[in-house]
Amino acid sequence: MNCDRCRTPMDEDEARDHGGRMLCEDCYMDALSPTRTCDPWAVYAATSFEKHSGRAAVLTAIQEDILRTLDEAGPLTPAGLLAKMDGKLTEAQFQREFATLRHMEKIRAEKQGNQVLIRRR
Repeated sequence: MNCDRCRTPMDEDEARDHGGRMLCEDCYMDALSPTRTCDPWAVYAATSFEKHSGRAAVLTAIQEDILRTLDEAGPLTPAGLLAKMDGKLTEAQFQREFATLRHMEKIRAEKQGNQVLIRRR
């Protein structure tokens, strides 16, 4: 059996029904809790924790790779950043990591002309 959304093979007992579609656990979680990049409470929580704890936020290895890539290459389109990451991330994973880093105010997106660029803050 394959996930109706991402087409990943899965066991029947791992399938979750969502709106008549059989989804893998990752797609089911995405459907129940979609990524939100603009969330004022998440930004407040992330920045106030870092401010009041007196130490820098702990980043995952992939988040550090994203920041390092942006430091080395400068602002990139989302597709350009994914290409520079050499297949370490899917687009859905990138969206989650972008939202997290955005909430921590480590990166931002800005529109230049007709394209959106991801850059360090």
